[in-house]
Amino acid sequence: MPRPTPAQITYGTLTVVCSTLAMLLLSQTSSGIGVAVIAAAALGLGLLVAMTVPQPQPAASPAARVTPAARTADERVPAQRAAGPVLADSVREPAGP
Repeated sequence: MPRPTPAQITYGTLTVVCSTLAMLLLSQTSSGIGVAVIAAAALGLGLLVAMTVPQPQPAASPAARVTPAARTADERVPAQRAAGPVLADSVREPAGP
């Protein structure tokens, strides 16, 4: 299992704290069992949020960073060759007020 990133730890911690406070204020519970249930639910929610934060992607190798050369007119897709250049008249502009 990969180590959690600082972003995952931050989002998870903030979720636990904010959801615990919100649930305690909304439920107005004072019993120990109620507080324990709310704390367990907040921890579960924080874990869920922390695990759904996307992982950073590893850097690509130098061989993968090669940019493709510009395509010439002969290498175009046949549909592009048949269409020809785009005419300036074919662009529509919105009507004035």
